[in-house]
Amino acid sequence: MATTRRTRFSRRIPDHVTDELVVVLNENDEALEFNKLFELVYENLKEKNAVSGGEEMLRLRAYEKLQNLVTRGLVEKNAKCYKGLEGIEQASSAYIAAQQAKQQA
Repeated sequence: MATTRRTRFSRRIPDHVTDELVVVLNENDEALEFNKLFELVYENLKEKNAVSGGEEMLRLRAYEKLQNLVTRGLVEKNAKCYKGLEGIEQASSAYIAAQQAKQQA
């Protein structure tokens, strides 16, 4: 009998880039351009010593994560500006871990 493989990646460690995007978008009421948003995220990650792979690679990862949040309906994109919507904290690692703990209990 053939076994099916899981093709979906499960996140085992906290995603610092997404967490910082959530923090910055949750703190700001106004829409931010990507460059300003990335500067804030990059500074926060540098303070936490969580920057690896270089600034350009981090910029690409942050853009990809941001587009994922837009697709999920947690961030509103208007031209080149992004604004966090209600429920954006659902994307944070802490929220996901709490939900998984609640399901296991």
